Amino acid sequence: MASFAVDLHIHSCLSPCADDDMTPNNILGMAHLKGLDAVAITDHNAWQNLPAAAKVAEQYGIVLLPGLEVTTREEVHMLCYFKGLEEAAAFGEVVQKTLFLPNNKALFGNQLILDENDAFLGEIEPLLIQASSFGVEELLPLARGFGGLCVPAHINKKANSMISNLGFLPLNRPYAAVEVFKKMPLQADTGDYLLLNSSDAHQLGDISEREFYLRFEEKSLESLFAYLSAHVHESPGFF
Repeated sequence: MASFAVDLHIHSCLSPCADDDMTPNNILGMAHLKGLDAVAITDHNAWQNLPAAAKVAEQYGIVLLPGLEVTTREEVHMLCYFKGLEEAAAFGEVVQKTLFLPNNKALFGNQLILDENDAFLGEIEPLLIQASSFGVEELLPLARGFGGLCVPAHINKKANSMISNLGFLPLNRPYAAVEVFKKMPLQADTGDYLLLNSSDAHQLGDISEREFYLRFEEKSLESLFAYLSAHVHESPGFF
């Protein structure tokens, strides 16, 4: 077992609320400069920049954990992690089919798809920060059906968190962890859940330093995903 510095919640320029300079090369270049071993790019309801990010991450020797930050019907943000790009894309396709409002770039920002050279490939038309049609209790089995893991995002934020929107954090759900936003205090009971400390970076400067570590077998996607999978709380009779 070894300790690896991770930041498992970063947004690329595909998320309309992120800076346009959050390109695959800029994100992974900054992660390299800061000494991170593994990162997750988790755009709002989207996966389309993951293939480019995976190629750039390989060049830097950084592990990329494929993910999305899904907005549930209740406006709760849920991080969904996958063991491969294909699983993340297939899951993301299902989520995006429930997004009906178009993006207004003047109001919300660009939703840019880039290649591994940061060249423009296209844009996503539906507004990615809108709520999907999946409720919190529906998203879990959906993600698990694609071999994925769910982690309630930034549970200590005052908006779009499970505690702020639902009023509580259930302690008996098969989540791999719960995420804590590092810039705010945590006062809730998190039971036995693994705690992830992530940046939720929308700007390059907000990407974490080498400050939060997880211990797993080796520096690989397989090992990181296995570590998170081992922390899933399986409740008898649930799903």
